[in-house]
Amino acid sequence: MTIDNAKRMNPYLGFRFLVEIGGLIEAGFSEVSGLQSQIETEAYREGGVNDFVHQLPTGAQYTNLTLKKGLVDHTLLQWHRNAVHGDIQRRNLRVVILDQKGIEAQAWEVKDAFPVQWQGPELRADQDAVAVETVELSHQGIEKS
Repeated sequence: MTIDNAKRMNPYLGFRFLVEIGGLIEAGFSEVSGLQSQIETEAYREGGVNDFVHQLPTGAQYTNLTLKKGLVDHTLLQWHRNAVHGDIQRRNLRVVILDQKGIEAQAWEVKDAFPVQWQGPELRADQDAVAVETVELSHQGIEKS
């Protein structure tokens, strides 16, 4: 058995990733969070059954996706500004994990995202940290591709 045919034993690294928004690679994101979904349930007590409560599924819920990026241009701010003025531009995006060779290993597709919150950098004269902006996106689902 060659190494290529063997099962992968070590996990992918969480710092080798990129984000594609609308098919274009947006470089420089330092953090992506919110790749999460949950099935909501409703408790139902059945008469005469006292040792458990049924949990009936009622629908899926998705957490907002948060992207953090070093302040290099105004693309995210403009996207949010357009939404503030009623021009909601829904975009599909992909979060892609890269392997050690820089090749796509796994990806998550986020459907119909649009910005619901933008936060500018925290500026402090006593620190030499990178200026980071944050955008929070609402969306209609995540699928692993």
